Amino acid sequence: MALDQSFIGRSYPPTSTYEVSREKIREFADAIGDTNPVYRDQEAARAAGHPDVIAPPTFITVVNIPAVNKVVADPALGLDYSRMVHGLQSFTYVRPVRAGDVLALTVTIDDIMDRAGNDFLTVRAEVNAADGELICTTSAQLVVRRGDEA
Repeated sequence: MALDQSFIGRSYPPTSTYEVSREKIREFADAIGDTNPVYRDQEAARAAGHPDVIAPPTFITVVNIPAVNKVVADPALGLDYSRMVHGLQSFTYVRPVRAGDVLALTVTIDDIMDRAGNDFLTVRAEVNAADGELICTTSAQLVVRRGDEA
């Protein structure tokens, strides 16, 4: 059965926050093999114009995936996770994530479209600092294969 179009525009407010630490940034940079000193060294980050070390652009997935999973897990939406694949992902930054940021994400369903027996669900997450400053907007498209319908 197709996903309910009435979910377009539905928002899922933050239920927790994530405090970004230098250690988590370093661990992430290590995991992706990025040796850029602005991810590890405060002086290098300051020399580049940042108040502290910054996170690699894809670090935001650490908090984005759990936030988007709230949508996926919403029983009222009726999405079958076993039939879902990740389609597209984009990040639009206002500024880099940096050590000391406390992040909160609000996720919104921007679109649900039916194409060739699949549902395409587009979700947007606004990543804000504790003071409400917008840091990044992410967008993901999830593709859900529907089962045989009678």
